[in-house]
Amino acid sequence: MRNIIVIISLFLSNNLLAQKVIDEIVAVIGDEIVLTSDIETQYNQYISQGFTNRTEIRCQIAEDLLYQKLLLNQAKIDSLNVSEQEIEGELDKRIRYFISQVGSKEKLEDFYGKSIVQIKSEFRSLIKDQLLSQKMQLGITADVKVTPSEVKSYFSTLTKDSIPTIEAEIEISQIVIKPEVSEKEKQNVISKLESFKERVQKGENFKVLATLYSDDPGSAKNGGELGFVGRGDLVPAFEAAAYKLKGDEISKIIKSEFGYHIIQLIERRGEQINVRHILLKPKVSSTQLMETKKEIDEISSKILAGEITFEKAAIEFSDDESKNNEGLLINSNSGSSMFLMQDLDPSLYFIIEKMQEGEVSAPVIMQTSQGEKAYRLIKLRKKNSAHTANLTNDYDKIQNAALSGKKQETINNWLKEKIIKTYIKVEKNLQNCTFDYNWNKK
Repeated sequence: MRNIIVIISLFLSNNLLAQKVIDEIVAVIGDEIVLTSDIETQYNQYISQGFTNRTEIRCQIAEDLLYQKLLLNQAKIDSLNVSEQEIEGELDKRIRYFISQVGSKEKLEDFYGKSIVQIKSEFRSLIKDQLLSQKMQLGITADVKVTPSEVKSYFSTLTKDSIPTIEAEIEISQIVIKPEVSEKEKQNVISKLESFKERVQKGENFKVLATLYSDDPGSAKNGGELGFVGRGDLVPAFEAAAYKLKGDEISKIIKSEFGYHIIQLIERRGEQINVRHILLKPKVSSTQLMETKKEIDEISSKILAGEITFEKAAIEFSDDESKNNEGLLINSNSGSSMFLMQDLDPSLYFIIEKMQEGEVSAPVIMQTSQGEKAYRLIKLRKKNSAHTANLTNDYDKIQNAALSGKKQETINNWLKEKIIKTYIKVEKNLQNCTFDYNWNKK
């Protein structure tokens, strides 16, 4: 039985791809309805992505929508709520995504024929319903867990052909040494930002200065604007200064992990703010970079001579937050310490590819997430070649698969029960569909 998932599509793509259809109600689920346009919009999006025009796809889309509406109906019965902050945050996230796709806020507004405020207002109720459906689904499976015996039982039921192949993976640690920025360079950056602030106060446009001079490429193309954000979305020093601003006030110079900023408030909406900023990053001189190379060479020599372990050197010398984990890197996508070789940055891939387990690389130059140059040592802790999954080496992956299967079974049982207890009416044009669940109940 295929998995049923909540359709949480990017609302703007739905609108852009929607075609004019004669709208009518094709299904009623409790107090919720499914419209012809709901199905056609999803179908047009599917076709636009290059998939084959197939009749059964409409039925699959219809069943996904029936499931979404059933979740939403039950969420309202159970009095589930989502906060205005959650709704606003989700709207802002999707708006930012589409601005990044079309190039600017102005281009998006021009294409859509509405202001950002109007776009968000139009889709606010849709986003609220989607978040409620998500919350309902998460609640259904919140208490589902698997025991070790269930994991073993799950694995034993897999046929030889269905046991997955695990791609090559590695586990690595690093020591990062960042060059010191001179005080002269820091003061130079601060002086530039002070002059920018004075120029704005004398009438120059903050947006123009941000576009021309900001070292934040993501926001510079939008005149330094970040879009609406909530508390916790920004780095602490920046956020503290931004939330103190009133009117179109410009902040004092703020230092963060990214560099130095001045910030201007655009709009405040409850606990949400929209600001623009100019970021300047102090530059590292070639002399300072050479000094850093000498420092990491000395650390490397001590490790190779056995005077200190790689792990202790990471704790003592590394300038990266991984030092708190003895230099071990964590994969943000999986939460584990294992990385697929194919997902590594090319510069790192070519270093790791030639190394053996336990080997430490020569010092290599790198660029940090803040765009700064630094040097690092890499230790290859573990290297697993591509292989057929087994309980000894791949327990976590098999456990996740078993848990996913158990959650799906829980959802299936919930669906069957709620379909029986909920008023559902499916119109004739959907009754020829072969559904996985008994939506056409008599």
